[in-house]
Amino acid sequence: MTPAQSTTAKKTSRTRTRAKADVSSAKTAATAASTTPQKVPAKAAATSTVKQTRPLGHVTFVGVGPGDPSLLTLAGRDVLANADAVVVEGPEHDAFLAYCRPGVEVIDGSGAEGSRALKVAARARLVVKTAKSAANVVRLLTGDPFTFSSGAEEAAACRKAGISFNVIPGVSEVSAVPTYAGIPLTMKGDREVTVLDLAEAKLDLTRLHPKQTLVLLNATDVLKETVAALIEAGFDATTPVAATVGGTTTSQISAVGTLETIVADLRAAKMTGEAVIVVGAVVEQREALSWFETKPLFGWRILVPRTKDQAGPLMDRLRRYGAMPEEVPTISVEPPRNPQQMDKAIRGLVEGRYEWVAFTSVNAVKAVREKFDEYGLDARAFSGLKIAAVGDKTSEAIGAWGIRPDLVPSGEQSAAGLVEDWPPFDEVLDPINRVFLPRADIATETLVAGLTDLGWEVDDVTAYRTVRAAPPPAPTREAIKSGKFDAVVFTSSSTVRNLVGIAGKPHASTVIAVIGPATLKTAEEHGLRVDAMADSPSAEELADALARFGADRRDTMIEAGEPVTRPSERRSGSRRKS
Repeated sequence: MTPAQSTTAKKTSRTRTRAKADVSSAKTAATAASTTPQKVPAKAAATSTVKQTRPLGHVTFVGVGPGDPSLLTLAGRDVLANADAVVVEGPEHDAFLAYCRPGVEVIDGSGAEGSRALKVAARARLVVKTAKSAANVVRLLTGDPFTFSSGAEEAAACRKAGISFNVIPGVSEVSAVPTYAGIPLTMKGDREVTVLDLAEAKLDLTRLHPKQTLVLLNATDVLKETVAALIEAGFDATTPVAATVGGTTTSQISAVGTLETIVADLRAAKMTGEAVIVVGAVVEQREALSWFETKPLFGWRILVPRTKDQAGPLMDRLRRYGAMPEEVPTISVEPPRNPQQMDKAIRGLVEGRYEWVAFTSVNAVKAVREKFDEYGLDARAFSGLKIAAVGDKTSEAIGAWGIRPDLVPSGEQSAAGLVEDWPPFDEVLDPINRVFLPRADIATETLVAGLTDLGWEVDDVTAYRTVRAAPPPAPTREAIKSGKFDAVVFTSSSTVRNLVGIAGKPHASTVIAVIGPATLKTAEEHGLRVDAMADSPSAEELADALARFGADRRDTMIEAGEPVTRPSERRSGSRRKS
């Protein structure tokens, strides 16, 4: 052992000794605290028998927007992080619970029945009751709390009960849904907007000015009568009308017509659910300003076979393009069956056994980091070592450790690309000829063989195992086989093999996108024609490649004068073999 290696080992030993001493001291202190009676101030002891009145809690009414979770304000996110209890209206609010701390109490307020007045009263009582038992209550309301919502009535109930509250505004469906439909509420020459809530109310429509813009809420069930009343009030039967259901979400659908045709248009579009309806000349701007429903993957149902613990940025990127991604676990990442091999390699790393460490995946970085934590080590253990990363994502994972890789492929981000840039072993320049390669149990031999040819000795260590996940539910398997998914995105060769193994081959009409050449080859070996491939092996590039394919497909349909449809709506006889 060289003097430098001896010094490193001694430093590591001292670090471990201090860590053990700290843990021992912490345990001793915790034991003393649990066995030693705590002193109570005399004044407090004297009054401890007096019954204390628990102070009432505080309620924050938070508007979460009309549907798109990303429309939640920063202020709303911050109060959710400190909530003791959250009152929700149903499953549509589940996405916002991710901002809460673990253990937060969630109260379902969706069970109220009867008229709107009865529902509001029931929810108000629920909010007051919750505030009497929890210190910090957050009440989530769709849209804006004080705009066509029950927030005002519930806040008044809190004030009557002596409970303090504050309000965080949200994006109202009145403005957001038309915006997502590509319809401005005002423009030059059209400056007057009237919003009408037709729920349980008989409104006098004769006073409306025929040239103004109307936004109708809760009008779907009474649309036929409302249209007739508007025409009778002086509105031209040819006045443009747009109705949007599922506004601001990837299930959004709009129908455009006139006052005379809109009822039939909704029926023809088979639109169900409550719609936000806009009446007026501003609807004509939709053709030029539609930006959401014209996204390249809008409404596409996309299957994302992934490892169980990696949702990653791919799902977010696909949603940005208007898709509805559904994750299906196909691989479970688990520790190696024999951990001694990794233990020996980590000890060798600390003792100066290696010249290089080569990371071929984010999971490999994670596995080594977990071993470091187990041994009480940190990034300083890499001192004097050269670090290689197979690609940008792996490099970012290493960078989160505070380390900048010495080698990342300049060309193809793969094992082959890494070998192409790897320097050959030089007896003069390289004091040690050994490489530590932590990787999956099913990894290819490309890197090992390439490094060996360059004169390096490789310790090929199984850092983690990839295990096939359980089959998805029967409805998902049926959707895969019958073509109800518009696309499948494969992030590795193993996801191809495992998806086909647990669920069968995707339907011939389903678009296939892959992350790189190796995955493409595996897909073709399983009889799949690949439609899109990422320019570089990253989740974002994979989503971008599929979006380009979707955009080209859309443009082709428009140029041909065909209606724009999703792949699942156009069945082809069979997929052309590659």
